[in-house]
Amino acid sequence: MLSDPVRFEGRVLFLTEDPARILRQLEGEDLDPSEALPLRDQISTDEITPAFICYHYDEKLGDFPYLGLKCGEAFPVKAGAVRAGGFAVSVAGKRRGKGSSREASPYAERCAGIRLAIAESFERIYRQNCQNLGLLTSTDFGLVPRIRRGEAIPLAEFTEGLDPVTAEIVRRGGLFAYNAARMAGDVAPPLPAHGLRPMTYAEKLLARHAVVDAAAGRVGLPVVKPGDGLFVQADWRFSHEYVTPMAASFLEKALGPEAALRDPASILAFRDHLTFLHHSMKPEHRAMGLLAVADGLKPAQEAFCAKHGIRLHGELADGSGSEGICHALMAERYARPGQVVVGTDSHTPHAGALGCLAFGVGTTDIACAWVTGDVRVTVPPTLRVRLNGRLRPGVSAKDLVLHLLAQPLIREGGALGHVIEYQGGALADLDTDERATLTNMAAEIGGFTGLIAPDAETLRFVQERRGVELTLEPWMRGDEEAEYTHTLDVDCAALGPMLARPGDPGNGVALADLDGAVPIHIAYLGSCTGGKREDLRRAYEVVKAAAAAGRRVPEGVRFFVQCGSEDVRRHAIEQGWIAAFEAVGAVVLGSSCGACINAGPGVSTRPDEVTISAINRNFPGRSGPGQMWLASPATVAASALAGRIAEAEA
Repeated sequence: MLSDPVRFEGRVLFLTEDPARILRQLEGEDLDPSEALPLRDQISTDEITPAFICYHYDEKLGDFPYLGLKCGEAFPVKAGAVRAGGFAVSVAGKRRGKGSSREASPYAERCAGIRLAIAESFERIYRQNCQNLGLLTSTDFGLVPRIRRGEAIPLAEFTEGLDPVTAEIVRRGGLFAYNAARMAGDVAPPLPAHGLRPMTYAEKLLARHAVVDAAAGRVGLPVVKPGDGLFVQADWRFSHEYVTPMAASFLEKALGPEAALRDPASILAFRDHLTFLHHSMKPEHRAMGLLAVADGLKPAQEAFCAKHGIRLHGELADGSGSEGICHALMAERYARPGQVVVGTDSHTPHAGALGCLAFGVGTTDIACAWVTGDVRVTVPPTLRVRLNGRLRPGVSAKDLVLHLLAQPLIREGGALGHVIEYQGGALADLDTDERATLTNMAAEIGGFTGLIAPDAETLRFVQERRGVELTLEPWMRGDEEAEYTHTLDVDCAALGPMLARPGDPGNGVALADLDGAVPIHIAYLGSCTGGKREDLRRAYEVVKAAAAAGRRVPEGVRFFVQCGSEDVRRHAIEQGWIAAFEAVGAVVLGSSCGACINAGPGVSTRPDEVTISAINRNFPGRSGPGQMWLASPATVAASALAGRIAEAEA
């Protein structure tokens, strides 16, 4: 149990927009809160711990928090600076911890001495990871002067407003301690008891999977509502190579090396993020020994999976790629309507396109779930997005979601922690691959997950990809009178192709409104949002005429195409798409995440390089030091051929 009250022995670090003020603090000066303004908003986990730092999965991470923090045009925090500064509290602005679900970020902060993270608002996974690790969080800026005066803060101030389960996790100092008490029978999560009420589809999924009696295996509640704290049984639990070794390490420290996993047949692992790392690691990172550190993740994952009988989708025997990106394979082979899927990646909602509740969890969450079979959830509210009308030819799901990300409600964090449920007539224009782009990028919206109720298209997809006939059940949709916190209506007929300017997926701009020509150096078609069958088909429609006419990608531009899975690659070969890409000068890579995670061909190498990419996020440093624009697969292909950002012909 945490001490009550809590005393913080250390300094306060304000993460400001001014790099000079960051440096002053790192050099020993304490800022007055008024001097710290404006604080940095929307700090991503890529900035807290850049991807190359996450090859470490132990206390060494404490040398690196905020290494990627961009303030103005500078990166003021160097390795070891936070730990050396003796900081116990870290203060930021809105949407702290957006982006990747990597628990390495709060773990790095904790290992550097940070005991309290304060922000105007938090991303859901980041805050949950903090709670799981015993790192306290608060939105109360009034704590700063009290802590500086040496005042001990009552623990109740850090549990106020939390559901009973989460509050007890905070009191006990983390999820492992709570679950140990739960498994020993010392604590039992209180079950909600509500009268009948209409429920959203997400609420129905959570109610049906709610753990009532873990020991007896009883699952299912008649009703849940937003704010309820639950443990829910997961149909699938998966992790990739960035997280599996850290989770295994956490598990062994907490429960010992012989801890037994529950139902290993429903646990999956993937080697998909670092397949091509050798092709892109910077010389300075090699000089730091990071390639050897990263190479150690593979055998650690393989050994854990072999020990516990876990199915590992790994690298191909010939070294040409991986079996596929975790999200792609979950949708193509595993997830079904009505299921709950949890994975150690913020883009786990990809599978929500099939009518299952799929959401990202952190390292501690997945380690505990391996043993218990369940994960804790605070029932989220639901934001309804109605896609009205019909999409114009050439407008895709990526254009839709980039439009949504630019909306004030989303930009200001109004969707944080919400289920993003898509409804409306325009869904008829989108197959499951396209729908997966919408649900996948609920992560960029800041949502708990993205979800589409299953329909005839869902059944068609599963039959086509798996040869399995499914039947939809009547409960698999929201009730007519279900409550939504907000409804966003989109006039789909009014939308054209969209872009996101460099720096943030929310920097949306209509392609038609782009001022002047923007020459490019790299065009990248790949990742979980850009490497699906439909993504490649739409890009192929752009390049086929050029291929037939003998046109090629202009000199000075590199065009990379990377399938999301080997299943997709085989289909693309059969359809003649790969040959067409190669005919115009594209470099076709083996299936993997690659450049999306700054770990493969397609990353920029200089700040002046401009990339147009079909991936889902463009935070600073995410895919190299250059300027990255986000766009749809068709726009990426058209731009590759034009040598500048260009619209595909409808």
